[in-house]
Amino acid sequence: MRIQIDAKLDYNFPQPADVLLALKARPLADQTLVSNSLDIQGNANLGFLIDADEADTRCWMTATGPVSIHYTATVDVSRGPVQLAGKYVPPRVQLPADVITYLMPSHYCCGADVEAFARNELSDVQGGDQVLKMADWIFANFEYVPGASDADTTAADTFASRQGVCRDYAHVLISFCRAVGIPARMVSAYAPGLTPPDFHAVVDVWLDGNWHLIDPTGMAEREKLVRIICGRDAADISFMTIFGEAELISQSVSAFEAPEEVEAA
Repeated sequence: MRIQIDAKLDYNFPQPADVLLALKARPLADQTLVSNSLDIQGNANLGFLIDADEADTRCWMTATGPVSIHYTATVDVSRGPVQLAGKYVPPRVQLPADVITYLMPSHYCCGADVEAFARNELSDVQGGDQVLKMADWIFANFEYVPGASDADTTAADTFASRQGVCRDYAHVLISFCRAVGIPARMVSAYAPGLTPPDFHAVVDVWLDGNWHLIDPTGMAEREKLVRIICGRDAADISFMTIFGEAELISQSVSAFEAPEEVEAA
């Protein structure tokens, strides 16, 4: 399916700031970039990352004063239905080197109570079935409350309060998975049909030798998600990491499935 993306960000930088942007969709086997454009207006300059691979679409921006950022893209997603039930967890010693990192606790994905709960209460099934049970438990027991968390909120905090937003749901699921030996990472994505439209945080789990998406909030269709960037937790996947000060003026994110073209008779 073809997904259209349109993201507009207006910020003011009172002092010169370095900004790491993660807005561009990634070229991957299951999502092809048909076109994409990143336009910057204002006193700002874009720069490329040094030694980044082609799948790392982040870029640097140096900015001062009012700056407008506009990203548009057309992406063909060919992921198909995601079926986790029955998928197995490979032995740890067989994990690829770049997957091992996602077994370890990280800044936001940690907490003895969270990990103990996963091992004691959510371990009567294994593999993909266990991931589904974890996600179902989070969905049933958490309340989606915008403003309930901030940049300091960890998985342990969310587990205790039983409320949060997409990043918080993802942090808890990642913590659950890692506690039982399932590699899990956080993914920022464009999510068609999301209400209200915004950047969305979901989870990748390593099963059957591949990464598989799951959204513990239940708000997005996994088959339509467009990956932007992945990492250990929210610290790695922010759409805008600001080294300095910034004031939000306005922001909008739109992602939708493009209507199929109908050939004339």
